[in-house]
Amino acid sequence: MKFKKLLSAITASALCLGMLAGCGNTADTSSDGGETSASADGEKVKIGVIQIVEHQSLNTIRDAFTAQMNELGYIDGENAEFEFQSAQGEVSTANSIIQSFESDGKDIIVAIATPTAQAAATVSDEIPVVFSAVTDPIGAGLVDSLESTGKNITGTSDALQIDLILDFATSMTPINTLGYLYNPGEANSVSCLEEVKAYCDAHGITLVEKTVTNSSEVQQAAQVMFEEVDAGFSPNDNTIAAAMAAVSEAAKEAKKPMYVGADSMVMDGGFATLGIDYTDLGKETANMADQILKGEKTASEIPVKVFDTDLYKYVNKTTAEAIGVTIPDDVLNDERTVIIE
Repeated sequence: MKFKKLLSAITASALCLGMLAGCGNTADTSSDGGETSASADGEKVKIGVIQIVEHQSLNTIRDAFTAQMNELGYIDGENAEFEFQSAQGEVSTANSIIQSFESDGKDIIVAIATPTAQAAATVSDEIPVVFSAVTDPIGAGLVDSLESTGKNITGTSDALQIDLILDFATSMTPINTLGYLYNPGEANSVSCLEEVKAYCDAHGITLVEKTVTNSSEVQQAAQVMFEEVDAGFSPNDNTIAAAMAAVSEAAKEAKKPMYVGADSMVMDGGFATLGIDYTDLGKETANMADQILKGEKTASEIPVKVFDTDLYKYVNKTTAEAIGVTIPDDVLNDERTVIIE
């Protein structure tokens, strides 16, 4: 049997990194990376990092970004000054954090997720912005094109392969009626909805939409949804991801599969997805920031990196057992399957 098992040790390691990258300054590993612009002039580079909310996908990106920056030679307290902030799901808070970053004279802003990237874009004339985990950078109004952004902004995109995810879902369990759980205030979820509608129309699947505006509404919406559908799906929606425990519980009670848009949402109890490794997203975000800080390129000269290849199948074995679904042998035997226990 050729497949990866995601062990608890990996999760524990990620949590340790998360503790290091809390809402304060961090970075404690040594590195033999290249000289930063800060080390060249004796001043510390000021790096502001903001994420819209705390959940595993975004935390994974943040931790991978931090580790890669350390490897590239940015050491907090020596030649760099990191500030990590979470907007706790509030756009108004994100705007306030960005204003504080501007007042503090940050040399670069790293914005994780679409809402924080949109907030950071308001100061991009003065400060270069590198975003991460933005599903649709053009639709979100962040860049003019992926190849040439036209603005002092670039970053990494976790654009979902909706057709492939839903092909995978329908191969795992029969789906005649699909529930789509999302926050309509998140641009990435709205753009994904159009693709989901097109897929359902093409495959004769009835689509049922359920919306929420905050994480406190998720559990009830999920419970109602599962009464009406064969399976549920949520993209990499930050509101849903932050409440995946509640969604997972509702799915298990209903004995229905919940397909999701991110590997971390499977780790948090979702049934399955087909997607990228979010660690790679964080590393590449750091590489882009490094190029800008060293003056090798401006943000507008760096194309947006879309992670849409080298996809893995992520399946939660515990959830599968709880909802009574047998994982097919062809999935178990696929070398690009990650079984989460």
